[in-house]
Amino acid sequence: MTSVFRVNALAAAAAIFILPIAAPADTRSRPLNENAALNLLERTLKRDHVYDKRISWDCISYDTEETTNAYFEFVFREIHNAKCGGDPETSHAIDRYRVYRHSGKIEQYKAAEDNWHAYKGAQTK
Repeated sequence: MTSVFRVNALAAAAAIFILPIAAPADTRSRPLNENAALNLLERTLKRDHVYDKRISWDCISYDTEETTNAYFEFVFREIHNAKCGGDPETSHAIDRYRVYRHSGKIEQYKAAEDNWHAYKGAQTK
């Protein structure tokens, strides 16, 4: 009976030390869907206070511009109404972002350079 206990204890100890090494680094089992990608993007931008000094979150709308197997591309637009001001017939793009399905990596479009760059957090302001 003691040897059975010892074998079980050794097996349990081995599992504790070996399983974390064998587990993949990315614990996300499935790629992000569109809603999860948008939620990740919004949480990230709010955490980094990207628009705090530019525009109220109540005056921003989101649209999905492109969906691929690799990423979702979102455009953030100004809302023009009585509360936010501006011409209700226009809806200017503020920024464009890509959120990659598998990694959760975020890129931001730089219109002046006509290319995509890695999102740089607070430096985006």
